[in-house]
Amino acid sequence: MRRYSFLEKVLKIALPVALQSMLQASFSIVDEMMVGSLGSVCVAAVGMAGKLSSLYMVVIGAVVSVAGIMMSQYLGANEKQESDRSFSLNLLVALLIGLLFTAVCLTLPNRLMGLYSADSETVVTAAKYLKIISVGYLPYAVIMMISARLRCMENAVTPLVCSLAASAVNTVLNYALIFGKLGFSSIGANGAAIATVISQFFNMLLLLAGTFAVNRKSGLSFRFSPVLMQLQFGEYLSMLLPVLVIEFMWSLSENVYASVYGHIGTPESAAMTLTYPIQGLMIGALSGLSQAAGILIGKELGRKEYETAYRKSKYLVYCALVGSFVLSVVLVYLMGLYTDMFNVEDYVKRVAQQILLVFAIVSPVKVLNMILGGGIVKSGGRTKTVMIIELVGTWGVGVPLALLSAYVWHLPIPMVYFLLSLEEIVRLVLMWIVFVRKKWMRKL
Repeated sequence: MRRYSFLEKVLKIALPVALQSMLQASFSIVDEMMVGSLGSVCVAAVGMAGKLSSLYMVVIGAVVSVAGIMMSQYLGANEKQESDRSFSLNLLVALLIGLLFTAVCLTLPNRLMGLYSADSETVVTAAKYLKIISVGYLPYAVIMMISARLRCMENAVTPLVCSLAASAVNTVLNYALIFGKLGFSSIGANGAAIATVISQFFNMLLLLAGTFAVNRKSGLSFRFSPVLMQLQFGEYLSMLLPVLVIEFMWSLSENVYASVYGHIGTPESAAMTLTYPIQGLMIGALSGLSQAAGILIGKELGRKEYETAYRKSKYLVYCALVGSFVLSVVLVYLMGLYTDMFNVEDYVKRVAQQILLVFAIVSPVKVLNMILGGGIVKSGGRTKTVMIIELVGTWGVGVPLALLSAYVWHLPIPMVYFLLSLEEIVRLVLMWIVFVRKKWMRKL
């Protein structure tokens, strides 16, 4: 009965989060198809700008991750005031980061995009796209923080509904602005950027209204106060800084990879870009387990139920492993249908299928790392340990293999992707050692 109760709580958080991630990835596929009809240059340009935007998103994700650790543990210990203070402080930090990234992208777009490609036409197209999409960075920070707070309160449905509505608005606006439909002028790839920004503001407003409704219905109050009482500021920084380093360095490595792909060739870069939505769809399908793990295991740690936390963690790891294998098999059978949806050259489709095959092979390892490092081990606040493991895997294995395979061995892009993905195996071995030693389990 206790196992069923825990499974019920997992599904209550995991299913809406997974559905939200999958819906966003699905809408992303539709968006890619629209942009894909504009040619390989636009596909590569949007992918390049998206890579830099992902750098911002993962940094914000780091702040949100720490906020989730703090809020879940404090809620588990019935310390709501400290949970509110945690939300306030991390929201302020996220907004300051958003302002910094927006300013840099608005002032140096061409120079930034020039790091990803030597093709001047692609760089110019990507720079224009980046300037527009950076306007949506601040509302994105607010969206992520509010969504994290609601999920820690075990309300994952409200962010799902808001995200679904915003994604629908984004898709309609993409269709209208890219192709000049519904009375709008055709502005190509820039139309996709404008649609994204508008949908971000729309999502933020919906979430603010939804949060107000949830608080009013449940009789909860909220007081903004970025001053922590029980947790010292130094301890907060000891959690935040390693996560910021993790996410920043990981995203930086992804940008190194994107630069490698871009210098291999524009068709190869376009092929890799085509795989991003389906990668997001598969990882997103199990991302809910990672979110649920961080929240529910964090609450157990907040109550000092350490053995219960460990037992439930192993159960979540098993669920993730089974789910990832099933999804990999499905991808192998359907990847040809996926690439045929895009209006690109046959060579681009063929290379994209080869990359997807590699992804299907390494996906289970990626998912286990996401559950262990991104959810379970991090829930105890031992973010420095996670940081060391991530840096060893990414910069000690992945980046060197990417550079060697592309620039020294001159291997094709699917093989480059496979070799750099060996970093996931190194991370998993190290993370599992930390997990079974149980030193990550602690109350803040």
